[in-house]
Amino acid sequence: MSLTPESPNLDLNLDLTVALTHAPGGPEHTFVLVSRAGEMIESTLPDPAAAIAAVGRFGERIFFPEPGPPKLCTQQYGGPQVAVVTGTFNGRDVNSRFSLTDGCEIARWRALSPLLGGVAGSTGAI
Repeated sequence: MSLTPESPNLDLNLDLTVALTHAPGGPEHTFVLVSRAGEMIESTLPDPAAAIAAVGRFGERIFFPEPGPPKLCTQQYGGPQVAVVTGTFNGRDVNSRFSLTDGCEIARWRALSPLLGGVAGSTGAI
């Protein structure tokens, strides 16, 4: 899966819930993002416009990856944070887990950082 930017999908219908934990056993923080035709309807995110843009640009490939050969990922650790995104993306069910356990996972998180929260070297913050 390449995370190079594409033209954002400006006709997004989103109903997403993000459950974020900063450490195992820590409290869970929940955020919502709802948009119709790319326009924010409801959000508890710090920057919903950036989240909609990031999901429009990368969401299809990250939420619904195409099968392929195994990926080679750098062995680096970005932290204990875990985010689970559930809901719908243009009518399709979403249930995706994000972590910072290796280079591939860190790249996925950074691509959607306005939705998930920032990590070192990325944009977006919680």
